[in-house]
Amino acid sequence: MIIIAGLLIGAAWGLLFARRRQGSGFDLAQYAVVWGMIGGLVGVAVSIGLDRML
Repeated sequence: MIIIAGLLIGAAWGLLFARRRQGSGFDLAQYAVVWGMIGGLVGVAVSIGLDRML
């Protein structure tokens, strides 16, 4: 669940970032995908860390 949340938050962050820079539709999609992957990886790391602590 943490991984999906990280993915969605990262994608939303990437969309907002690209919109502030007034990117085209392809820019919006690329930023959303890349930041979504970064958010997903952060979610994996947090999930593993919580699993090891508990």
